[in-house]
Amino acid sequence: MNTIHVDVVSAEETIWSGEARFVALPGESGELGIYPRHTPLITRIKAGSVRIEKADGGEEFVFVAGGILEVQPDCVTVLSDTAIRGKDLDEEKANAAKQLAEEALRNAKSEIDLAVAQSELAVLAAQLSALRKYRKK
Repeated sequence: MNTIHVDVVSAEETIWSGEARFVALPGESGELGIYPRHTPLITRIKAGSVRIEKADGGEEFVFVAGGILEVQPDCVTVLSDTAIRGKDLDEEKANAAKQLAEEALRNAKSEIDLAVAQSELAVLAAQLSALRKYRKK
């Protein structure tokens, strides 16, 4: 079978590691699809979900809050400060954090406060979107 090794790594730990037939993830300029023997590539990725079609035919979803993608013909590495397995996403916590970020946005006193709140809100919106996609499966 034709597979590629995939590692999804957060700042704290390896989130997923194994063989896959295909990986889809949110590139900076749009969705990226990676098959075995892909041309080498290094690029930034946006917040969203990484979908891994495993060698056994199953699927794994991992939410990433942005990061870096490195592709080699036999290996894909996704590096992200924050990465959460789809099954570990918590909608209640994400919604509560989103409300706090929206409040921070409304109360921003400076351009920096505003930028931080907007960034947090974008990541949380992507996390909730990833969660909804995962739950539909």
